[in-house]
Amino acid sequence: MKTILIMRHGEATPMQADDAARQLTNTGRQEASKMGQWLAINYKPDALLVSPYIRAQQTAKAATQNNPLQFSETCNDIIPDGTPQVAADYLETLIAMHPECSTWLVVAHMPIVSYLVDQLSPGNMPIFNTGAIAVIEYDDTKQRSHYLSIHSPNNVEI
Repeated sequence: MKTILIMRHGEATPMQADDAARQLTNTGRQEASKMGQWLAINYKPDALLVSPYIRAQQTAKAATQNNPLQFSETCNDIIPDGTPQVAADYLETLIAMHPECSTWLVVAHMPIVSYLVDQLSPGNMPIFNTGAIAVIEYDDTKQRSHYLSIHSPNNVEI
């Protein structure tokens, strides 16, 4: 059994022409750091799949600073307009290729984070606040997922 943690990046600067270049605000950095502390206590991710966009990279760095990773990759399939089926298939392939990793953190954007949860666990499409993390239990032998919960920076305790 594996755990998949799907995380929306922290609060970012307002929309601009180059969406990929948007950075985290001070609030976004605090959200990512708080959720990183929560992850270190509760889930200890050992694998990371992250969007190439700056705000997702910044979030991933803050969220994993207390979690040593065995595997990390930047993935173009999990950008805001990525295809959820492609992203889910790729994630499941990586999980199969890296059996040593038991807890996978995926850091991406709306709307793909919601669509990815639904792709992995049909009928579940949570709304993600900035910095929120959805928890999914994944049976890698049957390639079946079960959505468990969602946690946001404003409702977790450290």
